[in-house]
Amino acid sequence: MKKGLVLEGGAMRGLFTCGIIDVMMEAGVEPDGLIGVSAGAAFGCNYKSRQPGRAIRYNIRFARDKRFCSWQSWLKTGDLYNAEFGYHTMPTQLDIFDNQAFDENPMQFIAVCTDVETGKPVYKELTKCEPVTYDWIRASASMPVASRIVELEGRKVLDGGVADSIPLEYFEKIGYERNVVILTQPADYVKEHNRLMPLMRIGLRKYPQMVEAMDKRHLMYNQQLEYVRQAEREGRCLVIRPDEKLPIGHISHDPEEMRHVYEIGRRKGEECIDAICRFFAK
Repeated sequence: MKKGLVLEGGAMRGLFTCGIIDVMMEAGVEPDGLIGVSAGAAFGCNYKSRQPGRAIRYNIRFARDKRFCSWQSWLKTGDLYNAEFGYHTMPTQLDIFDNQAFDENPMQFIAVCTDVETGKPVYKELTKCEPVTYDWIRASASMPVASRIVELEGRKVLDGGVADSIPLEYFEKIGYERNVVILTQPADYVKEHNRLMPLMRIGLRKYPQMVEAMDKRHLMYNQQLEYVRQAEREGRCLVIRPDEKLPIGHISHDPEEMRHVYEIGRRKGEECIDAICRFFAK
């Protein structure tokens, strides 16, 4: 029976996820596969490279570094999170990503993106760490309008959360029967229609299928939440979520705020680690 880990996105809310998965790594929990969306992919890749603590470390270190995330970067490059610095310079020179450990870990790793020409999800399995691997992870976390469209292997792609925010159903379809799902919103959360759609329609006017997917994203997301709840009721998955709304926005330059959200995640991970181990042992 294949054991999976499903990580939704949520930008800096993903630091909650980091706290949980660091506890899981420290406890020696080894899922057979991980599927990550947006921040879930950007932070979850550290599970395959077996580097607990890395995601919170570099986010705090570069929290106020304009090369990492800034409006100056957006105006200069078209990316709020600087593509070259954040996805190439930082992991290869400043906070080294363990390529060898990533390659040698047999855990399947899939990053979810959205094809801007079709509005459909792209499930990219990443087995070997090379420059294009970093770019697929970047694409998964590239928020529309705040990021340039990423062109990779004949596709134009952006944030995976637009097309498949919580890919539990997909993971089950490819054989993962027992899944831990980490969400970054509390149990009573209901997604509302994107108030920035007028801006999105302008910024993505050349890609009507992407605009349509974004326009209907709240409906897709809420349907996926119900799918997760049903799977949870049936015992097919174990869901871990924050008890209340996390005290952080999509973007943060405050190291203490980041650390606080990460620690909320660690406490939740420590609270749930025995249940996770029992669930995967069944």
